[in-house]
Amino acid sequence: MTFNKPSFVIFTLLATTALTACHKTPSYQQLEGETMGTSYHIRYELPKQADQTAIKESIDKRLDEVNSSMSTWQEDSTISQFNLAAVNTPVKIDADFAHVLKDSQKVYAQSGGAFDPTVKPVFELWGFGKEMRVDRLQSPPSAAEVEQAKSLIGFDSIRLNGNELSKTKEGVAMDFSAIAKGYGVDVIADVLESKYKIKNYMVEIGGEVATSGVNDKNAGWKIAIDAPILHSGVANREVIAAIVQPVDESKHGKMNLATSGNYRNSIVFDGVRYSHTIDPHTGNPIVDGAPSVTVAANTVAMADAWATALTAMPYQQALQTANKQNLAVMFVVPKTGVDVNQAQHKLEDWQIVETEAMQKLRNRAQP
Repeated sequence: MTFNKPSFVIFTLLATTALTACHKTPSYQQLEGETMGTSYHIRYELPKQADQTAIKESIDKRLDEVNSSMSTWQEDSTISQFNLAAVNTPVKIDADFAHVLKDSQKVYAQSGGAFDPTVKPVFELWGFGKEMRVDRLQSPPSAAEVEQAKSLIGFDSIRLNGNELSKTKEGVAMDFSAIAKGYGVDVIADVLESKYKIKNYMVEIGGEVATSGVNDKNAGWKIAIDAPILHSGVANREVIAAIVQPVDESKHGKMNLATSGNYRNSIVFDGVRYSHTIDPHTGNPIVDGAPSVTVAANTVAMADAWATALTAMPYQQALQTANKQNLAVMFVVPKTGVDVNQAQHKLEDWQIVETEAMQKLRNRAQP
């Protein structure tokens, strides 16, 4: 699993999902704000008589509630209270926390433990903070140190009884970094739909995306996927594919996407590229995972969690798992003969591998 140190939770989007936006029209508006150590961006069709300021205030209020529940950087948050609690000491949790916990437990079980919110001790052992540096790999932790850190992992040691959460093993602590931004997108989408009856929108937090209805050209929203090229960014991105949201004759449709990967925050040491992603089973960084994984799911939270889980597996295992679970997944992997450890790549070095479910999703969007 992947972690970083923003103001909310420790998660970094290592592969970028780019948003293809059309030109503005008077009825389509844009909102931006800060949340979860990154920013959110919203494009939506403003209903008549609606107050854009009120909409933004409602969104920010809801996101503040999620932060108060799951921010590991707020000492009084629910998750911080749980992490500090002693064994068998119950902590009351809120509905947001319970929702994310249950989603996490589901992906944890179905991924064979590749998605594990309690992996933080191993991540910290490797020194994977805001930046990765070669010197941190020049003196890697010993096998004994890795085993000691792994002994603190224990998602199976979490117990939920009604609205009370406890742990059965000392030292177990959780971090919802790899699912929280996706949940934040779901929360914003719910505010738009439930409170303001907005049907046409695109919501993005740190690359996790929810779309609904049509864009300002009366077509399904189009999400561009970057090629996993080191040091690429907004100014010099190379788009390798696009995923278009299917819409029916009534112009209705939804899509929830998350992209994760291991190329932006990776370094090469002794000829091997080390990612910012820890395999919870080995306690070591993944060195043979897919450079970019995009998942579509029923919610952005689930897409976010699965994108992380599949990134934390060796690529072939990830592909098998995605097919077994009937997930809609797009992998971007090097072509045969391309050395993933080299410092520079070109667009033509990469190929797309899709599960059948992702192929069906993309085919439904074809005119």
